[in-house]
Amino acid sequence: MNYNRKDYTDDELVSLYRAILKPRMIEERMLVLLRQGKVSKWFSGIGQEAVSVGAALALNQDEYILPLHRNLGVFTSREVPLDRLFAQFQGKTIGFTKGRDRSFHFGSNEHHIVGMISHLGPQLAVADGIALADLLEEEEKVTLVFSGDGGASEGDFHEALNVAAVWGLPVIFMIENNGYGLSTPSNEQFKFQNFIDKGPAYGIDALQVDGNNIIEVYHTVSHAAASIRKNPRPMLIEAITFRMRGHEEASGTKYVPQELFEKWAKKDPVENFEKYLLEDLVLTQKTMDNIKQELREEIENGLQTAFETPMPEANPQQEIEDMYRPFAQEVQEPASEATTERRFVDAISDGLRQSMERFPELVLMGQDIAEYGGVFKVTEGFVEQFGKARVRNTPLCESAILGMALGLSVRQQKSMVEMQFADFVSAGFSQIVNNLAKSHYRWGQNADVVVRMPTGAGSASGPFHSQSNEAWFFHTPGLKVVYPSSPYDAKGLLNAAIEDPNPVLFFEHKLLYRAISQEIPDDYYTVEIGKAKTVAEGTDLTIITYGMGVHWAKQLQQELTNASLHILDLRSLLPWDKEAVRAAVAKTGRVLLLHEDTLTGGIGGEIAAWIGEHCFELLDAPVARVASLDTAVPFAPPLEQEFLPKQRLRQKVEAMLQY
Repeated sequence: MNYNRKDYTDDELVSLYRAILKPRMIEERMLVLLRQGKVSKWFSGIGQEAVSVGAALALNQDEYILPLHRNLGVFTSREVPLDRLFAQFQGKTIGFTKGRDRSFHFGSNEHHIVGMISHLGPQLAVADGIALADLLEEEEKVTLVFSGDGGASEGDFHEALNVAAVWGLPVIFMIENNGYGLSTPSNEQFKFQNFIDKGPAYGIDALQVDGNNIIEVYHTVSHAAASIRKNPRPMLIEAITFRMRGHEEASGTKYVPQELFEKWAKKDPVENFEKYLLEDLVLTQKTMDNIKQELREEIENGLQTAFETPMPEANPQQEIEDMYRPFAQEVQEPASEATTERRFVDAISDGLRQSMERFPELVLMGQDIAEYGGVFKVTEGFVEQFGKARVRNTPLCESAILGMALGLSVRQQKSMVEMQFADFVSAGFSQIVNNLAKSHYRWGQNADVVVRMPTGAGSASGPFHSQSNEAWFFHTPGLKVVYPSSPYDAKGLLNAAIEDPNPVLFFEHKLLYRAISQEIPDDYYTVEIGKAKTVAEGTDLTIITYGMGVHWAKQLQQELTNASLHILDLRSLLPWDKEAVRAAVAKTGRVLLLHEDTLTGGIGGEIAAWIGEHCFELLDAPVARVASLDTAVPFAPPLEQEFLPKQRLRQKVEAMLQY
């Protein structure tokens, strides 16, 4: 291997040597511990250390890095305390995730590291979000995110690079091309020759570097970062390297031809650099031995502390509470009594505008939301008031934008992401349920994100613009789900959702946008999340519902002259108001759950089960449900009306009243 020391001093080269040696020595120790059963799993980076170490040292300490499985050198180069790092590997209490996640699945804002999730690709967009925050704050910084050659096959790779290019984000995409995605060789992953071929297609600069030569990696990343800080833009760097062990130790290496190991063993990044420094008289044998002894002692001291640290004790209440960033909502009353009659859509727009004024760090992102104002015109006029830096049209890339929202949260900025239709959120599902929802539980990083979801059927829009998909997220701890039915609640709950530092999915029924109006306060105010509202007092039967179901229930109440209906609007679905539900059950003894979503797996089933378990003694009849048919949403109006539960609601209510 050829080394060109360029203008680096002896001290700088020795520092590089110490930095690349440290993860190698840790790895060798970890492999022993793995065989002893003291570490449960290990993803080896032996042979790839130069990429991690060179890239990490090339950045400033306050610039974020988003590593993957084989980037131990990032953590050691950022001087993460070894006792905490080893405790993390063992699931101990002083680790970074309190035993809730393993290996490098954690972040540390103190060290400006955001760790991976197993889905690999989503972190590329998180890096975009961190870089966007730097751009908005006019910070001369760069963010570096790693991807393997296999992970680059994910759609998230394309989305992240495309958005970074379009928005000119200061991100380095470091592709570790080691020839294999687990056991699948590159020729079965992609047809192009090199990843640098992708750069011109996205309109970004692309460089290739010998990933086993630490001087070349360090020099290349240093110069790229310096250029990006002055001229913000993304850059792709492909590091050619090789994985000398299995994807993880249990998988072995039988699928790799032996001649590849023989070839790459000659390019060992640690041994070759050590040999070069000794031959060039930069490093003496004594200095090398001293460095190894110092590192050995540091490693053993860290291990001893980690071994002595107890395993976490399970505390169910603490586990549940840690799903969310602690937040005690203080309901804000309007400053004046002035009101204006506003439609549902106008109430949402009014709340969003006042939240933008109240939180200068709030950024809006979504398809066509800038000059066009969004397909439902919620953000019409926002560009003129707040500018395009804060009201951002996005490419068609739901996953990337949701990931960027988490990146903005890492930099302590709020964001609102508008799904053009709630149906389209499926393209970003993993970001919501795996990244936004679990981030605080895993390593204490909240996702200060509101996802607005125009939802619901009734407009003859067919299967892909009409779904009620709130139940997809109702099942996911770490999220909050809100679904208002009136203009007053829409504005107040949206403001509350934006105040809340946790991820909130905010559902807005499209048919309500311009169909209903209400006098609401002109000033900023909030409504309590998690609090249901009694819409109508009654004595004969309780209907528990939300969204459009509230209006169907109210209409039926007016039509039934011989029955008194008690109607409870949940408003918040996660968390939902158990005490209000109990009181509503006690009010009549007969309970009907109503929602527009399909019957099977709907939210009504969970609430019905809770009532049966906790309120059985209050019931005078079996709990019933009315919901949409268990089909996709049909297009033709006669089919759609049959699909919806509205016409079946009256029949069910009349039958229950006769029970």
